[in-house]
Amino acid sequence: MPVLVITGTGTEVGKTITTAAVAAAALAAGRTVAVLKPAQTGLRPDERGDADEVARLAGAVTATELARYPEPLAPGTAARRAGLAPVHPPEIAEAAQKLATEHDLVLVEGAGGLLVRFDAEGGTLADAARLLGAPVLVVASAGLGTLNTTELTARELRSQGLDLLGVLIGSWPTAPDLASRCNVVDLPDVAGAPLLGALPEGAGALTPANFRASAPSWLAPRLDGVWDAEGFRGREAAAAWGSGPS
Repeated sequence: MPVLVITGTGTEVGKTITTAAVAAAALAAGRTVAVLKPAQTGLRPDERGDADEVARLAGAVTATELARYPEPLAPGTAARRAGLAPVHPPEIAEAAQKLATEHDLVLVEGAGGLLVRFDAEGGTLADAARLLGAPVLVVASAGLGTLNTTELTARELRSQGLDLLGVLIGSWPTAPDLASRCNVVDLPDVAGAPLLGALPEGAGALTPANFRASAPSWLAPRLDGVWDAEGFRGREAAAAWGSGPS
């Protein structure tokens, strides 16, 4: 798996912190890592972007950003409004392939969800993943509504012939509600793919040293971690059913 594409079921689900955790675990396993952010939106040129945040938390990664647009919009829209050139899927694939010749693992972090458009032709992260022949990791939220958005994303990946590596919960609440606990049981079923991790709420606020030390405990072995998915699901299921109506 020289290239892994990381997408989300929507915005603000924890893609950047997930990318940092996957990078940190891979580094701890002795692999060299590059992080590619095709399009950063909503920031000025002098502000730190998502790739910079991954490097801050994870450590010695090669952080690359292909384009930056000032308004917090879909990349294609942001590029058009700024009068700047958009990023096209073949450019994303070419950049990732070049990084893959120099690193053991390249993480490509998308913007928003899978079908967010990068250009006026409708190019998406799914198109880049297809060009790369790369698996896709879907980052989902924990609470109510996540089953629908996760299943829609999984169905779209399959309809396009793409490989869904698994699903990861981008922010697991400190005090999970009933919906979150039930969703842990149901997410692998609706996605048709394994649950590969759960990042604790507030993980991005940890010091880099604590983040790097903890990252493998949030991720399944498929992502260079030691997280036990079945044990986690079993505990949350027991808590959910134990709190049911009498």
